[in-house]
Amino acid sequence: MSTPASPNNKPALQEKRAWSADGYLMIVVGLALLGLAVVSLRGGAPLVAIPALILGIIALAGLYMLHPNQAAVLTLFGAYTGSDRNAGLRWANPLAIKKKISLRDRNLNAPVLKVNDQRGNPIEISAVVVWRVRDSAQAMFQVDDYEAYVRVQAEAAIRHLATCYAYDEGEDIDAGAITLRGGQEAVAEALKQELQARFGDAGVDVLDAKISHLAYAPEIAQVMLRRQQAEAIISARAKIVQGAVSMVEAALKGLSEREIVTLDDERKAAMVSNLLVVLCSDRETQPVVNTGTLYT
Repeated sequence: MSTPASPNNKPALQEKRAWSADGYLMIVVGLALLGLAVVSLRGGAPLVAIPALILGIIALAGLYMLHPNQAAVLTLFGAYTGSDRNAGLRWANPLAIKKKISLRDRNLNAPVLKVNDQRGNPIEISAVVVWRVRDSAQAMFQVDDYEAYVRVQAEAAIRHLATCYAYDEGEDIDAGAITLRGGQEAVAEALKQELQARFGDAGVDVLDAKISHLAYAPEIAQVMLRRQQAEAIISARAKIVQGAVSMVEAALKGLSEREIVTLDDERKAAMVSNLLVVLCSDRETQPVVNTGTLYT
């Protein structure tokens, strides 16, 4: 497996395991050496006391504590020597600087951003990203501040995502095209992939990403709402008319097949008109009773 390269074409620093020892054992060793130093001083043996005192201090100075899902990044004189992921009381070179970094899952609730969608309509969008540090060395040394890096890159990814999709379906959008409102699963997967590509240099993994807020900007929200209402009304009317035509057709066919009444074209047209008015009207119709014949 090749080593990933950073943007400046140099191999990225990767995490390696640091050497460390059991801290509880080193406490016992350190206290024993300090006790030996005290006894030697009282017994008049400074040649034994001084080395024991120095070794005891070294043994205790190298202690540090790690919680579960936490790592310590060790550097010695500016050089990275490794990372320790063993939880509990640990001991390592006391001269090494130990910087702790969390490996737990974290939530990033991105702020609501105002951007333009694929059509150019202003929208408001936000997302929740679940992430964690995968490589402690990259997170510590590849970027200046990996938490700030994640926040900035998440906002950039959300802005770019919004420009790649339309907010909703429309006449200028191909049938079946993915939209921000209708294709939430596909949009979330695209956002996750883009975030992972951006977070890779910082040694961060994206566990999940979901759109948490999506709406038209306030200046066009009312206009778009009326547009959606008009589209819904048109769609409903078309369905009603389609059903009414089918019912009228069935009625005329039934009258003709059963020979209940014989109608000429003019009377058929009048009957069709009356039935369509009754079936398609959004108000109750008032019946008119004809006391004469069909033709008077």
